[in-house]
Amino acid sequence: MSASFDDAWDGMRADSDIQFTPAASPAPPELPQWWLDFLDWLGAFLSPLFEAIGSAWPILRILLLLLLAAGVLTLLWIILAPYVEQWRSRTPVAETVWQPAPEDARELLAEAEALAAKGRFEEAVHLLLYRSIADIEKHRPNLLRPSSTSREIGRFDSLPDASRAMFAVIASQVERGLFAALPVDEQGWLESREAYAGFALGKGRPAEVAG
Repeated sequence: MSASFDDAWDGMRADSDIQFTPAASPAPPELPQWWLDFLDWLGAFLSPLFEAIGSAWPILRILLLLLLAAGVLTLLWIILAPYVEQWRSRTPVAETVWQPAPEDARELLAEAEALAAKGRFEEAVHLLLYRSIADIEKHRPNLLRPSSTSREIGRFDSLPDASRAMFAVIASQVERGLFAALPVDEQGWLESREAYAGFALGKGRPAEVAG
């Protein structure tokens, strides 16, 4: 068996159609002279530019860092701008006075007093409450939500102090009837009326607003 293997190996090695020696790699094609000339020209043309960049690199590096910082800040602003705007909308605004027109306030008080004169104190206080909520919606249209309760509205920091104090008095009387099962009595009506009159007209006694 060894002899037959040696004979077969020798026969294969003797076959001229089979190459056993490594072939030499073909020489790379020579670049055309015009291309070499172009590379030489380009190098000579750009050489002053590269030298200028190299000498000005300390300044260029600072400029590139500033551009990078500006890009990062711009990106952060684009991302954070909606949140900043939302925060601003929740920030208490400067104290402003937005009392109802005197004639509107007197008309409202006349309607409420007519109800109170009939002993319908709870309806009279509710009327003041609903008109006060309407005033808030007029001056702070994005503040109230359908789910906002009277107690929540009375605690809104974005309301002016005078408005919030007036609303808190009226809302507390309404809440007594809703949660404590204590109907609004004459005293509750007078407190609510004086709170609204004091806010809307700067007056608190019926005789001063009757005319």
